[in-house]
Amino acid sequence: MDEEKKNALRDKLNAIHIWPSVYMYKFIFETDHDKLIQIQTIFGESAQFIKRESANGKYTSLTIKEMMLDADSIFARYEQMAAVPGIIRL
Repeated sequence: MDEEKKNALRDKLNAIHIWPSVYMYKFIFETDHDKLIQIQTIFGESAQFIKRESANGKYTSLTIKEMMLDADSIFARYEQMAAVPGIIRL
């Protein structure tokens, strides 16, 4: 994400959140236990995870709620998640 888009998103996040604030992430990926463990490791034990599998079990939807200190900490978390292959960010 270029700096102009990042700054615009930062402004929007700052307009709707009073920091620290709970932020909700959503990800979809092909069901893979190792990938789930990798994501849980990135977010840690303080995050709340809600996992749903598709009807045929091929895909997993993961909703994660975590207390974030500011918009930049959200960007940092997304950058960490970029290292996990095959993740769709919503």
